Amino acid sequence: MTPEAPPTPEQIRAARAQLAALDPAIAAIEAVTPEFQWRIRDRGFAGLLKLMVEQQVSLASAAAIWARVEAGLGEVSPAAVLALESADLQAFGLSRPKVRYARAIAQAHVSGLCDFDALRHKGDDEAAAALMAITGIGRWTAETYLMFCEGRLDVFPGGDVALQEAMRWVDGAEVRPSEKQAYARAQAWKPYRAVAAHLLWRCYGAVKKGEIPPF
Repeated sequence: MTPEAPPTPEQIRAARAQLAALDPAIAAIEAVTPEFQWRIRDRGFAGLLKLMVEQQVSLASAAAIWARVEAGLGEVSPAAVLALESADLQAFGLSRPKVRYARAIAQAHVSGLCDFDALRHKGDDEAAAALMAITGIGRWTAETYLMFCEGRLDVFPGGDVALQEAMRWVDGAEVRPSEKQAYARAQAWKPYRAVAAHLLWRCYGAVKKGEIPPF
């Protein structure tokens, strides 16, 4: 069973300390990276739909599109999505593929292909596989859903470029790890790979904002 709520600041601090003890390489980054809050999203249909909408667009574009989706749907629900024509959904700023994916997510919920309540009681791999069975939902979206919407502590989206860059800093490497290499490297951070991901994201953001020196 997954946590009912995201980890508390105290739990995050304890997990950071354990990660530093597990891996001397990550300890150097952990020592200078500011505290972070867990990224929290709504569970269920709305949470997954929003993550899909945000794929491969800038933060500003994603926020603008999602605002139009919410306003246009009235209620973010499978029924509301399925009731609209494709042209209506495209008018919110969704591309044709994303219109198709939005319908697939809605249909998966209606048909029972993806039971979001039951999903919470599945193991990480099984839950990710259930999400990836939906058209348009890849591994990154499935893993970030499990992290942000369910507060799972041991999933890691190895395909995330910002994470890969921060991992390069951790190991002092010349090039970023591949997705496969990132997943393999993250094994050292079990059972807190999601905490490690948040730590790496916070480190990456802190360097980009000039809060801490580059590595």
